[in-house]
Amino acid sequence: MTRPAPVSPAEAVRYLTGITTTGTPHLGNYVGAIRPAVQASRTAGTQNFYFLADYHALIKCDDPARIQRSTLEIAACWLAAGLDPEQVFFYRQSDIPEIPELTWFLTCVCGKGLLNRAHAYKAAVDKNAATGADPDTDVTAGLFMYPVLMAADIILFNAHKVPVGRDQIQHIEMARDMASSFNHLYGAHFTLPEAAVDEWVATLPGLDGRKMSKSYDNTIGLFAPPAQIRKQIAGIVTDSRAPGEPKDTEGSALFQIYQAFATPEETEALRRAYAEGIAWGDAKQLLFERIDREIAPMRERYQSLVDNPAELERILKRGAEKARAIATPFMGRLREAVGLRNLGTQAAGGAKKTEKAALPAFKQYREADGLHYFKLVDTSGRLLLQSRGFESPREAGQAVAALKAQGLPAVAALGPQVERPQDVTENELGMSLSRLMPEA
Repeated sequence: MTRPAPVSPAEAVRYLTGITTTGTPHLGNYVGAIRPAVQASRTAGTQNFYFLADYHALIKCDDPARIQRSTLEIAACWLAAGLDPEQVFFYRQSDIPEIPELTWFLTCVCGKGLLNRAHAYKAAVDKNAATGADPDTDVTAGLFMYPVLMAADIILFNAHKVPVGRDQIQHIEMARDMASSFNHLYGAHFTLPEAAVDEWVATLPGLDGRKMSKSYDNTIGLFAPPAQIRKQIAGIVTDSRAPGEPKDTEGSALFQIYQAFATPEETEALRRAYAEGIAWGDAKQLLFERIDREIAPMRERYQSLVDNPAELERILKRGAEKARAIATPFMGRLREAVGLRNLGTQAAGGAKKTEKAALPAFKQYREADGLHYFKLVDTSGRLLLQSRGFESPREAGQAVAALKAQGLPAVAALGPQVERPQDVTENELGMSLSRLMPEA
């Protein structure tokens, strides 16, 4: 399998995808979400985070056994579909304690009015109003606070893009609002995420021709036994045209499902068979064979993972370790920013000394290669910006002077001559440089 060329983490576009952990995946989930997401995870120049949203599942489900089983099945499903945990960050939400901690930080900067406007909360209140019930009947604090937890999921890893459907755009906008509020109060720590909306999301018709959905009870199981899938396909609604009578592909659920799995050549062959009057039973057999050709190898991998939950647990724990290597130090800086600090590190010497110590600083030096370098570090020595080598100290000094005078525009002007580390956001770097700029 071809892998994308290596890219610097500082240059990569970070995508974050939350995976619902309730229900059993069906073919519609696979075609509309799982398959395109796995393909996108192999895109060059990206860094991809996929997490199992088991905290979110608690809002909708109070059956512990179902929560556990669904998490296992859905984790196995994504891995069987080709998601490579060595190439992406694949973790369980509840294995990242920094997420609920950040949720509380964001709760303290998020206005209640913002949450009042959340679509899911408003829908629940409107439903109660329509029946004359108390507005908050059956509305849990979890449902009300859902957007804050989702914001924490996203901005903890400073995701640039969040693939969502149009019904989720509001949550990304709310995450931006919360990140902006925090940045305004405590300095530029968070990247403001953007919704990545696929304008053409593949949808499959179900057995009855409506959109395939568990709500309509018209699904075909993704990793159901072959005999069950064959039986479900046999139940696809067709018209009454007999063998030998030409059939229309337009509006045919059977044809649309086949098209989602077939090559253009295979699709065209079935189109001709429709025109020539293929029997519905034969068409359904072709559909079963085409689906099984793609799904059977994945089903074997899926079953091996489901039968070995300890292996799944190991993969998820390893994914959590990778994710926490980013989240833990970042959360430490956020704790410092809000004032949750080690009391023994209080600087002595008065306010002026403290204020002076709070400024980031440029360090210039010469390496063994004879070139001249500089770096920008914060007061704890953390790297904020690193240069490539310059031929002379004068050139390095001119670059530093430009950065102090112009801030972020100078970073853009220097281009590949400077590099921002992965864990430093553009907003954070800009704020640090602005503190070094001369007062107007």
